[in-house]
Amino acid sequence: MSKPLLNQTAIVTGGSSGIGEGIAKAMAAAGANVVVNFAHGRDAADSIVQSIRSDGGTAISVGADVSSEQDVLAMFSQTLEEFQSIDILIANAGIQQDAGFTEMTLDQWNKVLGVNLTGQFLCAREATKQFIKQGVRDGVSCAAGKIICMSSVHQIIPWAGHVNYAASKGGVDLMMKSIAQEIAGHRIRVNSIAPGAIQTPINKPAWDNKESLDALMTLIPYGRIGVPEDIAKAAVWLASDESDYVHGTTLYVDGGMTLYPGFADNG
Repeated sequence: MSKPLLNQTAIVTGGSSGIGEGIAKAMAAAGANVVVNFAHGRDAADSIVQSIRSDGGTAISVGADVSSEQDVLAMFSQTLEEFQSIDILIANAGIQQDAGFTEMTLDQWNKVLGVNLTGQFLCAREATKQFIKQGVRDGVSCAAGKIICMSSVHQIIPWAGHVNYAASKGGVDLMMKSIAQEIAGHRIRVNSIAPGAIQTPINKPAWDNKESLDALMTLIPYGRIGVPEDIAKAAVWLASDESDYVHGTTLYVDGGMTLYPGFADNG
């Protein structure tokens, strides 16, 4: 089996379930040492680490709230102590706290922006510092480092009842592009993945019964809900040298959701 990420170390934030779990396992299968970050529930993260190790991979679990600067600094320090280098950041951690706009509390707003946007900023900043320090490692990768931000189709599709979430993902889009513009000269690649509807615990009510799933399918031209492996495959490609000239862009993995299927018959 090809190991395009051999001898590289990847931090996957929010790696203990859903999309993050899929990415962590795929990174390990591609040869990377993997840091499975979790904010709550060490048991789930440790189970993923054990699964990776059972398949011959290398992984550790590290607890950190990505919205906390001190937690992020400690996570990067622990990663370097364990693996001596960092080559890939998958800034995946994200939460939802949904409410109608007039009922949304400041706490709900701040918590979602804190994890989904500030958390990505803090992790990307620390990764960038390490990438610049390391430089390009000959024989490991063409780039000094790779940052993959996890966004959403809702960086461009408005989402009533989820204003905090949509705002956080819109922020991720321009944050990613601005970082990419600024640090490209260091041979650091920065991109985003924008998933559509993916079968994960965070959106279980949208797919766990026939009525909900049928309604969801009206939004997906390709006719199926996505699975974490769909995102994981894209992440491995973006982290590999196969995508070395891809920089500052968002890869939509959404079954065509951003094609606005409601307009398929002239609106």
